[in-house]
Amino acid sequence: MRLGVIADIHGNASALRAVLAKLKDLGCDRIVDLGDCLSGPLDADETADILLEHNFLTVRGNHDRQLIDQHPEAMGPSDLAARSLLHDKHLDWLHTLPFHAQFDDVYLCHATPRKDSQYLLETVIPISGEVRLASQGEMRARLGPLPDGVTLVLHGHTHIPRLVSIDGRLLVNPGSVGLPAYDATSTATHFMETASPHARFAVLDRVQGQWRAEFHAIEYDWDKAAALATSRKRDDWAHALATGFALRHA
Repeated sequence: MRLGVIADIHGNASALRAVLAKLKDLGCDRIVDLGDCLSGPLDADETADILLEHNFLTVRGNHDRQLIDQHPEAMGPSDLAARSLLHDKHLDWLHTLPFHAQFDDVYLCHATPRKDSQYLLETVIPISGEVRLASQGEMRARLGPLPDGVTLVLHGHTHIPRLVSIDGRLLVNPGSVGLPAYDATSTATHFMETASPHARFAVLDRVQGQWRAEFHAIEYDWDKAAALATSRKRDDWAHALATGFALRHA
C-alpha cells in the first residue's frame, strides 16, 4: 500500500494542484489530509472545491474549526480572509470533518490526539520563544493512550516535516503543502520555518508489514502565490511563501 499524506494547505490552491499531480505520478493508492485546509489570504474557495472533488479522508484542523465556530468579528486575519471567500457548501463540508480518524493501523489527527492546537514533536520555551525537539516523555504525554494496534500516527499543525520512532510507532508530520513558515504567539512568540518555499508532503509505503516514509519538497509558482498575498496586504504571508522564512520585525 502506498499512502500520500498532505497537511496544512492553508488555501494555497496552486501548491495543492502541484502536490496532487506529483502524488498521482507516484502512484498512491490513497491520499489523506491532516487539516488546516483553507485558512489564509489566498484561494480558500478554490482549494475547498478541489478537496470536495477528491473527497479525501480529512481530519479537522484548528483553523478549520475556527472557520465554523467563531463569529467573523472574533476571527484572526487569516481565518477572516478565508471566510470571506467561502460558500455554504464549503462550510457544510468543514462541519463534516472529524477531529481524528483511523483505518487499519493508521491514526490521523491534526496536532495531537487530544488537542488540535498543541505541538506534538516540538516544544516552545516560554519567554525566549526558542523551539526545540520535544522529549520522549513530552511526546508520550501528548500522545496519551492510542487505540490498540496503531503503528503509524499522522499529524500536521507545525508545518515542519518530521519522522519520529517511539515505542514501536512512527510519528510522521508531512510538512505543509501551502505555508512553509509562520510566526505564532502561543506560549511565547516563536517562528516555525522550513527555510525554502517548496510545497511539502509525504509518501508512506507498507513493506513487509512495516511503514516506510519518504518526504517530498516540490516546486510550484510560489512567486505568484506571494504576489497574491501582497495584493491582499499580507506581507508576512508573501515573505513566507517566497522564502520559507517568517517575516521578522525589529
